[in-house]
Amino acid sequence: MRVAIYSHVYTRDKGQDTSSQLLQLRDLCVKEGWTIAREYEDHDSGNRAEGTGFQQMLKDASAKKFDLLLFGSLDRLTREGTVATLKYLERLERHGVQWRSLTERWIDTTGPFRDVNVSLVASLARQEQIRISERARAGFNRARLGGTKSGKPIGRSRAVFRRDQVRTLRDRGLSWRQIGKQLGVSGSTVRRAYEAE
Repeated sequence: MRVAIYSHVYTRDKGQDTSSQLLQLRDLCVKEGWTIAREYEDHDSGNRAEGTGFQQMLKDASAKKFDLLLFGSLDRLTREGTVATLKYLERLERHGVQWRSLTERWIDTTGPFRDVNVSLVASLARQEQIRISERARAGFNRARLGGTKSGKPIGRSRAVFRRDQVRTLRDRGLSWRQIGKQLGVSGSTVRRAYEAE
């Protein structure tokens, strides 16, 4: 079986590198009698757009350059969230590529539970999409009840200050600007409040 190994570290500044992951993944290949077709590595902060090793691995999977993708754990494959992770696994499956996690033994399409794993991943992806849709719908409904499409209130928030102090300070001879400064609002806001009384 031709195996592609994918290793990933998310930060370089903590002295992390992929050598430990690669060693463990290579050892498993030797133990299983698999041929390592290619190794892919990424060193980044988790932004998949910059994960050139990951992108190349996906291209090679579609070109059927390997039969199995071996990775350390799901969080080393991607941190893009449940839906994205499941979609990547489904994509590999569509290309005829099996997948296996070194540390999460249940994430394995090479064994007798292959069909169960593939079905489970597909079901989880659908359920996560439904949950995301429900949360978005609930947010829109909440915004609609608030009278807006976005959920943000229309207009400006009302200035909060003690309006009874405006007359007292004005009687002492303070200007609108001085009163506003003392009360934490603009002079024109203070003047409008005074004239509205």
